[in-house]
Amino acid sequence: MRHPAYGQLRPVSEIASVLLENNPSSMTLEGTNSWVVRAPGAAGSVVVDPGYDDAEHVDLLVEAAGDVELVLLTHHHPDHAEGAPGFAERVGAPVRALEPELCRGGSDIKAIGHGDVVEAAGLRFDVMHTPGHTADSVCLTVGHGATTHVLTGDTILGYGTTVLSHLGDYLDSLDLLSEVPDGAVGLPGHGPELADLRSTVRDYRKHREQRLNQVRGALAELGADASPRQIVEFVYTDVDPKLWGPAEASVRAQLDYLNRRG
Repeated sequence: MRHPAYGQLRPVSEIASVLLENNPSSMTLEGTNSWVVRAPGAAGSVVVDPGYDDAEHVDLLVEAAGDVELVLLTHHHPDHAEGAPGFAERVGAPVRALEPELCRGGSDIKAIGHGDVVEAAGLRFDVMHTPGHTADSVCLTVGHGATTHVLTGDTILGYGTTVLSHLGDYLDSLDLLSEVPDGAVGLPGHGPELADLRSTVRDYRKHREQRLNQVRGALAELGADASPRQIVEFVYTDVDPKLWGPAEASVRAQLDYLNRRG
């Protein structure tokens, strides 16, 4: 699937369109996806992850989103959430997220949690708490007709794999996401949309098991006191060295997971 050009709102389905922020990097891929979601014929929209506090992107998003009923955040990282307060103020919409301090719009605006249902823009958003990338990561499932859409933030990317903070939590989150219907469309925080999210989740789980086995092998070869950097250089030979810094965070999460399991 073709990823959108910067500054152009691209329809992905009957209910979802994406505006790509011009903030490419080793961590954000081509940039952050800001999603505009609404039922066909609905007057208002829901915006998921407005991105950085980038004046050009925020201006484009205000124009693209129209009448915004609600802003939802998949997690706290600034490339997803930094621009939310200013964007929400401009469009007069509340902000909801798992972390209460990210919420905006008055004392009656509550944080979202696992199992919550949010109804806006003619759609129902079911909240799944999916920690692992961050402790506050959520995925949002939206049904429309015969197609299920899942806004995955950084829990599942359009390609490649995400950086981890806690592997045990992440494996549990993958187990949860493996229950989405076959053919569910993944709408990630970075990278192109995914035609079959469940298949991608299976690939992610297989990859994580492979990496764990590689880390075990590295420890056997290098010794139990090997540093995360040494393990990265031993294991991540298939990854551009420019990405070895982020890979160290994932190795630390894997080492913690193995230590906890004894």
